[in-house]
Amino acid sequence: MKTLDLVANITICCENELTESQKNVVKAAKEATLCSYAPYSKFNVGAAVLLDNGIIVKGSNQENAAYPSGLCAERTALFYAGAAYPDAKVKKIAVVSSKNGIINEKICSPCGACRQVMFESQYRAGSPIEVLLCGANDIYIFNSVDILLPFGFDYDDL
Repeated sequence: MKTLDLVANITICCENELTESQKNVVKAAKEATLCSYAPYSKFNVGAAVLLDNGIIVKGSNQENAAYPSGLCAERTALFYAGAAYPDAKVKKIAVVSSKNGIINEKICSPCGACRQVMFESQYRAGSPIEVLLCGANDIYIFNSVDILLPFGFDYDDL
């Protein structure tokens, strides 16, 4: 029997400690929460993706009365970026959640489906995607999607 130890280096900081590009993508993710359609859960999530061409793409969660028919903010942003800018590589993604217009204290961690889509986006880009998960006071920075999904499924698994 063998044991495999996974180690994750996560930077925890506040907004004023971010670089300018990090601040811009976090600001866009916060703005995206205002476009969320969440009449059932009242849990508004915004995501923003910074592409290597400098463009920031926003996405928000979109609920539906038939719950499985909705879509998370992360996938909305990543799929839009892929559709509108197919040759651009994703460099960063920020995720923010709010309720009643107030940013949640706790960070919003992506669901499994979003982690897999983020992993695939990173695979397509051929370089790590920086992930910023933002709470009201703390921002968790992951230097790669691999930290969130260490055994992701990719093209080589097919």
